[in-house]
Amino acid sequence: MIQKLIDNIVSKDAPIVVGLDPNPKFVPMDIMSECIEAYGANLKGIAEAVWLYNKAIVDAVYDLIPAVKPQIAMYEQFGVPGVEVFKRTVDYCKSKDLVVIGDIKRGDIGSTSQAYAEGHLGSIEICGQKFAPFDEDFATVNPYLGTDGVKPFVDVCKANDRGIFVLVKTSNPSSGEFQDRIIDGKPLYEHVADKVNEWGADCMDGEYSNVGAVVGATYPEQGKILREKMPKTFILVPGYGAQGGKGADLVHFFNKDGLGAIINSSRGIIAAYQSPNYPGYGEKNFADASRQAVIDMKEDIKSALGK
Repeated sequence: MIQKLIDNIVSKDAPIVVGLDPNPKFVPMDIMSECIEAYGANLKGIAEAVWLYNKAIVDAVYDLIPAVKPQIAMYEQFGVPGVEVFKRTVDYCKSKDLVVIGDIKRGDIGSTSQAYAEGHLGSIEICGQKFAPFDEDFATVNPYLGTDGVKPFVDVCKANDRGIFVLVKTSNPSSGEFQDRIIDGKPLYEHVADKVNEWGADCMDGEYSNVGAVVGATYPEQGKILREKMPKTFILVPGYGAQGGKGADLVHFFNKDGLGAIINSSRGIIAAYQSPNYPGYGEKNFADASRQAVIDMKEDIKSALGK
């Protein structure tokens, strides 16, 4: 599956993933009002508004980008209707030939991780028929429980040509409380990187592994170290844009072949119309603002990489 992501990145000339992380305050009032009138002032009404918002953004940017990353918590907050919209969003994005990275951050004891992995990346068999419940192409995985929590995901990836991105050094300000702790002479995140190499060694797909890593754009120096430690690992880089990361911070996340990393922006794109950087678009043209934000992000990264 990592090869499909690479092919999409090359064909679009854009190592970019758009985070589809909807928040009700991002949804234009005309969409929200329409859905509340149709479905009621309830979870169903909000979830349907999120669906229309997502669809409009995907329609505006799918030809520019290789992948999307819906964050499942932003759908689960709306209960069952929200989870249904998450699935609808996954299916719609795949119909546009976009690679879907399910940002689910799962990781538990073996049997529970197996269930998570089968539900999101694999399939279940019922009366002789197989069903793929969520059917994302990749999922984010929390490695805190160690190999017991990660290996079931790797096994499902191998069986279904899917992939994972393991949290190594996250973009949030307090990540260092645990991740930067020195253990046996090096930070914990380097120990996790070593395990990512180990888990990914027998899950290769061409030059890169289907076991990737998450390393925040907000920590460029650590990103440089981790790039060297994980040469065959694709790095998912959150933290661009609204969290402070910029193109100049990203150079060392890439390998010399110009590959090896994909940069995520969420609200910087999907809520671009609310940004002072995009005056004049307004609520009516929110999707056009998102498209322009993608174009600007693409140019920023290309400039930083000297393309």
